[in-house]
Amino acid sequence: MATGNINVSVENIFPLIKKFLYSDHEIFLRELISNATDATLKLKHLSNIGEAKTEYGNPTIEIKIDKDTKQLHIIDQGLGMTADEVQKYINEVAFSGAEEFLEKYKDSAKDAGIIGHFGLGFYSAFMVADKVEIITKSYKDEPAAHWTCDGSTSYTLEEHDKTERGTEIILHINEDELEFLENSKITELLTKYNKFMPIPIKFGTKTETLPKPEDAKEEDPAPTKEVDNIINNPNPAWTKQPADLKEEDYKGFYRELYPMQFEEPLFNIHLNVDYPFNLTGILYFPKLGQDMNIQKDKIQLYQNQVFVTDNVEGIVPEFLTMLRGVIDSPDIPLNVSRSYLQADGAVKKISSYITRKVADKLTSLFKNDREDFEKKWNDIKVVIEYGMLSEDKFFEKSDKFALYPTVDDTYLTFEELQDKIKGNQTDKDDKLIVLYASNKDEQHAYIAAAKDKGYEVLLLDSPIVSHLIQKLETSKENITFARVDGDHIDNLIKKDEEAISKLSDDEKESLKTDLENVIPKERYTVQLEAMDSNASPFMITQPEFMRRMKEMQQTGGGGMNMFGNMPEMFNLIVNTNHELITQIKDTKTAKKKERLIKQSLDLARLSQNLLKGEELTAFIKRSFDMIK
Repeated sequence: MATGNINVSVENIFPLIKKFLYSDHEIFLRELISNATDATLKLKHLSNIGEAKTEYGNPTIEIKIDKDTKQLHIIDQGLGMTADEVQKYINEVAFSGAEEFLEKYKDSAKDAGIIGHFGLGFYSAFMVADKVEIITKSYKDEPAAHWTCDGSTSYTLEEHDKTERGTEIILHINEDELEFLENSKITELLTKYNKFMPIPIKFGTKTETLPKPEDAKEEDPAPTKEVDNIINNPNPAWTKQPADLKEEDYKGFYRELYPMQFEEPLFNIHLNVDYPFNLTGILYFPKLGQDMNIQKDKIQLYQNQVFVTDNVEGIVPEFLTMLRGVIDSPDIPLNVSRSYLQADGAVKKISSYITRKVADKLTSLFKNDREDFEKKWNDIKVVIEYGMLSEDKFFEKSDKFALYPTVDDTYLTFEELQDKIKGNQTDKDDKLIVLYASNKDEQHAYIAAAKDKGYEVLLLDSPIVSHLIQKLETSKENITFARVDGDHIDNLIKKDEEAISKLSDDEKESLKTDLENVIPKERYTVQLEAMDSNASPFMITQPEFMRRMKEMQQTGGGGMNMFGNMPEMFNLIVNTNHELITQIKDTKTAKKKERLIKQSLDLARLSQNLLKGEELTAFIKRSFDMIK
């Protein structure tokens, strides 16, 4: 029997581990199972290259709970350790066995899937245990070893009578952590962290129903048997080649990842690259609609099939964090507890690769089946538009697949849009004017007026549309966007023939005076326009620049605070050719003229959803009085 002191440079290493190294105590199980997986994969590699003269077989990792003795057991059938190796790898804290193994076998072991990085994972056991034991038998022909430590810097190491290859870790759970002796808690942790570990993990048993014998009666119950309960799927879809998977395989894996998600994903993107970094994974586009606040943190990050985190900020571009799925890479640098991403050049390369891969997939979907892509557009556009806004490289590629729907449910690419409006929607400088609506119902009158003139109107209704069109205007040449109820289109778009007003200059001057005596100057700028006599007599518009800046400020960025604090200003467009305007002009009594102007203004405000509260109540009362 040997005794000694663990070789540490800081005497109080255990309190540090317990308090600071790992933010969540539950991490201990992930770390110990990762070590067991490493030991098993190392044995497999050594067996494959003929260095381990032992049969690999079909090893498992088993978790056992003994509530009576307050013990938790983690048992593997890996390569085990000799007493000298226990001394080296356990007593010399921070000596990473996995890193040493990879260095020794760097040419042949690069694809062995070894997980460990830090050599500190084992000591996470002391966060939940007063005492930890290791009983281990090496694949080499040497005696088994039994190591015991009570959380101090002292340990014992002696021979053991274990005859089967592998390692058993025994945790004597302390009184404050007894929840880790509950089946439900261990099942929860195994499902969270180890669901896709590459070695089968056994925890308890389950009842399996067997086929009925041929001579069984209908009322006879089906026979059952107890079988090992395997928690994990050692061969998840992302570890396979895309050519080996069918559409149903991808959908089945999605259901495995999100069992409570009832809607099928729209499509998936399989990631698979081994140079200049290793990365595999599958990303899914769910149905997103218009919701920018949809729950994020649905993409899971793994290292060699070990769950690390669902906070993938920095690895996945922000606009793609609304997607779902899995990313697995051994090249993503994490801190010592594997909980947080560390800044690194490789991460930027990974992020750029994912962006390019998503853009290429969208381009392929659009080219291969445009009709189907158009049907999915409203469910995916918020991600694409956000990507166009936030990622320049994605924006450059977006011309191949980004769509611009019209109010008539026609979907145009940017090139098709330009061709359609060329020659018909230009200003006096021949700059293309793209008219758009943000709400078909609220802006129906304005849309109808534009369509009557033969103009094309887009439906751009995402919450970031103001930011997006700002970028489109600065990135594209010779084009500007105008909302259909913004600056009046007759002032924007060059016309072959100008409408002639029925009113003389003196009549218009008198009318404008009458209007401005009633209409509040601090909110409305009165503009007299000669339009078709069937067009609305009063129309309210808001200057495009002012409205866009306010919208951009509300959704973050773009507009300065001054736009949020300024009162909203509107233009009141008065159609001098409308019969009602002539009636207002010719009305003799000031009181009746005022009532007609107020009523007409309020009708225009009502069409823009600007009439509320006391003003709406007064309008309704005045309307009933006029009917009487």
